Amino acid sequence: MQHTIAVDLSKNVFQVAESEHPGKVSRKRRLTHGQFERYLGACPPSRFVLEACGSAHHWGREIQSKGHTVKLLPPHHVRRYRAGDKTDATDAKALLEADRNEAIHEVPVKSTDQECLAALHRLRAGYMTTRTARLNAARGVLREFGINIPVGAKHVAPAVLALEEGAVPVPVRVVLQGMVEEVYGLEDRIASIEHQLEGLVEQTPLAQYPLTIPGVGLLTATALVGFVGDFRRFPSGRHLAAYLGLTPREHSSGEKRRLGGISKRGDTYLRTLLIHGARTVLMWAGKRKTQRATDQWMIELLRRRGRNIAAVAVANKMARWVWVVATEHREFRR
Repeated sequence: MQHTIAVDLSKNVFQVAESEHPGKVSRKRRLTHGQFERYLGACPPSRFVLEACGSAHHWGREIQSKGHTVKLLPPHHVRRYRAGDKTDATDAKALLEADRNEAIHEVPVKSTDQECLAALHRLRAGYMTTRTARLNAARGVLREFGINIPVGAKHVAPAVLALEEGAVPVPVRVVLQGMVEEVYGLEDRIASIEHQLEGLVEQTPLAQYPLTIPGVGLLTATALVGFVGDFRRFPSGRHLAAYLGLTPREHSSGEKRRLGGISKRGDTYLRTLLIHGARTVLMWAGKRKTQRATDQWMIELLRRRGRNIAAVAVANKMARWVWVVATEHREFRR
């Protein structure tokens, strides 16, 4: 029988729990970074269970290269199996317990190409957050001096650079101009990342199929490939939509079935990109001279349920389309 080894990862210390029988820890180890690497090389072919947390995909690839098998489990599911206080030892034991639950779906180990796409998106999102914070700070400061800037990022930087002498104190004006320079620098970095993503799309055939879907652009297609990976692990498009949190949350009992708002499970970033793309699709649905059945469905949904609910419904449908074109390796056809 193949050993099952649970590993609680951290930056410098690795808590290892070996199990020869389900639910029972036969041996515990607490290893440093170097000791863990040597342990992988000396260990006979085994089955490793890890949390899908920081550095988990790197270690998953390292463990697989040593001839072992790897299973990554979602951290929020593993947490439920922790008994007692939170320690590295109880976390490792919780991994062994969660591994026994067949209802918990494992997370595939990402390739370096997927990690590259995901890293670029995380860096871009960080730059976007910083840029938004700087622009909002500038608008807030100028409002204190009676200067109101219209809503919209494109209005802030020109308004700061066009400030007349005496409009605000000199020290504040100098700092605000420095913030504008920082914003322009952030925009250059964001454009550089998008340029890198454009080059990666040409080398990633799987990302080219979703690009043919209305509302799916460069960011959405590359983010889906980077964060989701193998679309064939989902039995259907609805399972992908549920993974992204775009299906209703259910609270049913007996003969009463209650469906509420969307579950909002999964990655918020991916869900946001799809919903923003859905808003664009909705905007163009009513402007086409020749409307298809899908356009008519969108227009009717928009009339009955409003823009926000319609956008989420369209995003759900887009996720299903993505699953079809990605699993069948073909372009989108209406």
